[in-house]
Amino acid sequence: MTGVLVLAALAFPAAHPQETPRSASSRDLTGVWTNANVTPVSRPRGVDRLVVTEEEARRMAASAPILGFPRNPADHVDYVDPDAPAPEKGSTDFGVKGYNSFWLATGDSLARVKGTYRTSNIVDPPDGQIPHRDAAAVARRARLAGMKFITGDDPYEGPEALGLAERCLIGFSGASGPGMFTPVYNNNYQFVLTQSHLMIHSEMVHDARIIPIHADRQEARGAHRPASIRPWLGDSVGWWEGDTLVVETMNLHPLQASEGQIPLSPQGRITERFLRWADDEIFYSFTVEDAQTYTRPWTVENSFRPQSELFEYACHEGNYAMPGILAGARRKERAQAGRAE
Repeated sequence: MTGVLVLAALAFPAAHPQETPRSASSRDLTGVWTNANVTPVSRPRGVDRLVVTEEEARRMAASAPILGFPRNPADHVDYVDPDAPAPEKGSTDFGVKGYNSFWLATGDSLARVKGTYRTSNIVDPPDGQIPHRDAAAVARRARLAGMKFITGDDPYEGPEALGLAERCLIGFSGASGPGMFTPVYNNNYQFVLTQSHLMIHSEMVHDARIIPIHADRQEARGAHRPASIRPWLGDSVGWWEGDTLVVETMNLHPLQASEGQIPLSPQGRITERFLRWADDEIFYSFTVEDAQTYTRPWTVENSFRPQSELFEYACHEGNYAMPGILAGARRKERAQAGRAE
């Protein structure tokens, strides 16, 4: 497992009794955390409230699908014949169902944020939906992404034809941010806070964000790198506003900006906020601002809760998909060359 340099966290003064955070150390973010929950990003159809009672939350969580998979799929099988022939071209028996509910681990409860159970991560707009400027384009993008998983539908001549998740380039499911969503499994993080930096290690694909903390917003924004520099996970800078650590990110890598969980134009920005709300909770929110992609800014709220330890995620270990796909493409090329001769 990728090693993480553990830095000593500074001791911060305790919050005053009248302050909102109920943590003994309101600026202490260091620790191992999880954001596991089954609350969807957008509010489901037929649900008109953001906050529900504990009993309602229990009922909703018990029946909530994960990525569209039912909790107990009727067609689940435990064994696949290794000697069976390859599926027919265009079939969906494996490709679209590469995961079933057995492999998914997003938790058993709706998100509990500041003591309330939430039906969506999105809190603004009030309807709980992402305000896409071009909804038709988003639907086409989702459809094309799904088609890539249908057997034989894509030539896959080179690794670049595969998506970010299949290539294990950055954490998928929106795990690593900016704008951290709950991963479909292995939703474990390590935060290390010092006086000058916050490090966020996402165990999903071993991403590490190292965010410099500046004296104030003006200094932080002045420290952004040139727009021509667009790294994975973007260019992030941070500053304190009271007990809230604010992190602003711009200039995502072009592939992440176009294929990631939060499409973003070169002019877009994502602003995250971290607040140690209680001993067992970091209140986390982020706002997406991008007039080219969305009709208005939109905001997500979630919480991180203590986790016992990190569990190793080895994205490519024992994974034969990449060599198998590329070997198939080379075999196809040889067959085509033979016919041409």
